[in-house]
Amino acid sequence: MQSIYFVDIAHNQATGSHRPVRMRAASIGSSIVLAVITMALVLGAEDAYSQSAAQSKRTEASSENAENGTRLYVKYGCYECHSLQGQGSMASGPRIGPDPIPFSALVSYVRHPAGDMPPYSNQVLSDQELSNIYSFLESLPNPPDIKTILLLH
Repeated sequence: MQSIYFVDIAHNQATGSHRPVRMRAASIGSSIVLAVITMALVLGAEDAYSQSAAQSKRTEASSENAENGTRLYVKYGCYECHSLQGQGSMASGPRIGPDPIPFSALVSYVRHPAGDMPPYSNQVLSDQELSNIYSFLESLPNPPDIKTILLLH
């Protein structure tokens, strides 16, 4: 196989002279690939930093929403049927947390429930308040794996 060469001008800093230099196409391609990878890493790091900062702001806002949601969850009596951690019971109401249903489904059900749950119109419970309650439900930790509970063995 025959190699393809390109001619470039090299600058000798010691003497100040310029001389032609032959470079193989493969080394030029490698240089381009290296330059592209370096640029991608630099831009990726900047993007990751900006995403991290945005995520941090969202987490702070979400934390505040969850705290407010906890207060609203008690204020509107959700805990009476769904218990304090959203775990519910067979006697009172279904589990709604952790890992709640999608927000749009929750809003739809709260506004027009089936069964024994009373409806909560937008005049009683605003969408923002419902969003805060949802943040609270999302913030609840998952229960421990049953295999890790020593008393059950």
